[in-house]
Amino acid sequence: MARVHLISNKVLLKITFFWNLIRDLIAEPSNEQVKCQAPKPILLDTGEASEPYPWQPQIASTQLLRLGDFVIIAVPGEFTTMSGRRTRDAVRDSLIKNGLPSTTKTVIAGMANTYTDYITTYEEYQIQRYEGASTIYGPHTLKAYINQFVFLAEAMVLNKTVPVGPKPPNYLSSQLSFNLPVVYDGQPSGQVFGQAIKDVSLKYLQNSTVSVTFVSANPRNNLMTEKTFLTVEKQNSSTDWEVIATDSSWNTIFAWERTSTLFGESIATITWDIPADQPTGTYRIRHFGYAKPNPLSEAIKEFTGSSKPFQVVTKKLKFDWRDFNRPQYWRYFKALGHYKKKYQNLYNTIP
Repeated sequence: MARVHLISNKVLLKITFFWNLIRDLIAEPSNEQVKCQAPKPILLDTGEASEPYPWQPQIASTQLLRLGDFVIIAVPGEFTTMSGRRTRDAVRDSLIKNGLPSTTKTVIAGMANTYTDYITTYEEYQIQRYEGASTIYGPHTLKAYINQFVFLAEAMVLNKTVPVGPKPPNYLSSQLSFNLPVVYDGQPSGQVFGQAIKDVSLKYLQNSTVSVTFVSANPRNNLMTEKTFLTVEKQNSSTDWEVIATDSSWNTIFAWERTSTLFGESIATITWDIPADQPTGTYRIRHFGYAKPNPLSEAIKEFTGSSKPFQVVTKKLKFDWRDFNRPQYWRYFKALGHYKKKYQNLYNTIP
């Protein structure tokens, strides 16, 4: 049985008035926008909001990629299942019609190049569920995309030149950020950035966990894009270390913690879950980062740190005679005609 909530017309009018007030403070939708989006009730007119910069893309990139008879349709948004099928079939029909073999396959790949929210079919848009309400260019958005991709498909097969079109604007320099800037990074007395203050043990078994804690700095000084905050390295010779894991590996964790806001001090704990089949040998864990030691300067400096070398060893099963004092084992002894009393003296002599 579905739960039904009843709401009076008076309360509904109050709610509608509140949200309409919030909407109009941001951007009151024009009559043209209301007609374009119908039957959608517009909560936020993001398409016409332009402060401090446009809230929605005004230019969207479209792209096709071909590998033999396999064509990838790079879509700049989230297509519903039926939207994807219609786009895929329309592009495939165009490709075959213009000369590609009947074995041609097309697939949807999104989200690519930019994000233009959801793209529903015309019928799905009329229902105005989540996906339809999030289709920001109106009920005919899918048809516009299909027309564009069919145009690209024909040009691809017939080797026609396609105009590049307008270049999307870059708003990175004007984007607002509500993250407080890094003021400075401090290091405790007698310690330096990258120093291992809680180091590793000498040996670890396969399928166990190793962790090390370093004196660190705010990771926002450098997000290490295309780099890494950590490496796990295996020693192949006295001077050769091979990287076998980074912060992008499933079995590593990089955890940063602020230990003193007043003095800007922080630590980074790196954890490595050693795989059960990890080759034995000598390993180390390294930490990479950037620090801002001077609050009066924007300059940051790079630092590195390393744990001491440790061994990864094979887990060996050990047989302990004390296990035979457990009740489950005495059942087997009794079955053989032996009794616990007979073996009690032997057990007491085991060191």
